[in-house]
Amino acid sequence: MKDLFTPYEMMELKLKNRVVMPPMCQYSVSDKDGIATDWHYMHYVSRAIGGAGLIIIEMTDVEPDGRISDFDLGIWSDDQIPALARIVEGCHAYGAKVGIQIAHAGRKAEDAAVPVAPSAIPFDAESKTPRELTTAEVKAMIEKFRLGVARAVKAGVDVIELHGAHGYLIHQFHSPLTNHRTDEYGQDLTLFGQEVIRAAKSEMPAGMPLIIRISAKEYVEGGYGINESLEFSKAYKEAGADIFHISTGGEGPIGVGPIATSEKPGSHAAYQVPLARAIKQSLDVPVIAVGRLDEPALADAVIGNEEADLVAVGRGMLRNPYWALEAAVQLNKEADIPKQYRFGFPRTKK
Repeated sequence: MKDLFTPYEMMELKLKNRVVMPPMCQYSVSDKDGIATDWHYMHYVSRAIGGAGLIIIEMTDVEPDGRISDFDLGIWSDDQIPALARIVEGCHAYGAKVGIQIAHAGRKAEDAAVPVAPSAIPFDAESKTPRELTTAEVKAMIEKFRLGVARAVKAGVDVIELHGAHGYLIHQFHSPLTNHRTDEYGQDLTLFGQEVIRAAKSEMPAGMPLIIRISAKEYVEGGYGINESLEFSKAYKEAGADIFHISTGGEGPIGVGPIATSEKPGSHAAYQVPLARAIKQSLDVPVIAVGRLDEPALADAVIGNEEADLVAVGRGMLRNPYWALEAAVQLNKEADIPKQYRFGFPRTKK
């Protein structure tokens, strides 16, 4: 029977366990040049020392105006490759594999003078109204994603994740709330995402999986639910997505309009797992579950019950870089604890 510490393989990606550190923005690029700093290096490598099987570097943007803030990571220039490569090499030294989340914030680019989006619809009353991308600019944006993926591959990552969740650009294209276009990218709301996936795959080694993170449910009036996300996920699978990372929300302020309580996000543990399970079972694809899965026994149960293939632990790893080692101890699993720290884990076998 599988558990949280059973190795996982997908194509040529081989993980020592099923613990994932998901991408979490650090807003720590002090020079605003998109280049990772010593903070990023220590942040990610410490989680590799702490036993995570897969570490996904935070949202890394394909153009300067694609950042949430000017303090975000970027991947629009070759100058940004060496610092990322250093992080990858450091994590590899401690047995973790490394992914990177390639993205564009679209209308949620807070520091852009004029954000861009599928349609000129602001996020909320306090946000800037974005400019609608022309059809030619949409095609140019796909090229920017391709070049970003190419740079990530040069940096040595083991897997690519595209950010199609939380109300950022790919999500904005496949949501009827934010895509009111009349061109080909409005007639087929999945077209942009499909073309980004195909562009990414064109730069990736044949054995490298592509992850796409999606919001499987929106939390505003008129937002889509699991039935719609199953449909666009099917299109993304056919375009080449290999693994789905299942989150929710982010398309607007929660509860806008006379929305029913049942449509608001849950606050209980594992509230997004049923959505991950539905996509896994309906589309027969590997999924990463995320969302309030910090308790080791719960994370282990998600794997053991075959609700997901991998479990992402976000806030738990922000609090404790050694979450995976602690989880192994609690679950009585063999842990590959660095020899320097073994006195702190007296019950482990290694």
